[in-house]
Amino acid sequence: MKRLLIALVASSFLAAPMAFAQPARPFEVAQVTQRHVEKRVYKHGNDKVVEKRVTVKKRWARGHRLSPVERRRIAAVNDYRRYKLRAPPRGQQWVRVDNDFLLISVATGVIVNLATR
Repeated sequence: MKRLLIALVASSFLAAPMAFAQPARPFEVAQVTQRHVEKRVYKHGNDKVVEKRVTVKKRWARGHRLSPVERRRIAAVNDYRRYKLRAPPRGQQWVRVDNDFLLISVATGVIVNLATR
């Protein structure tokens, strides 16, 4: 009976971390659903309200790692004060992708912070 109890306790210690582990997935794009409401007024005083639900794909998120291909096509931002960004800590740098500014770790390519202008 003691052996069975010890085996159950030991297996619970081994199984608990596996239960909380998430499956490894490739880079996923986060999706945000936004609601747009437009009011259209026509010549004769008729009005029409149009509601659209649009799914916007966010490309960047904190903690994601930039691939080497993505790191090749981004531009480093040396004049961060011009864009009202704080000074990057040692080992990090601001980069600009389209109209987004990412603070990335130079060594690993992990996104530390985001800023959109």
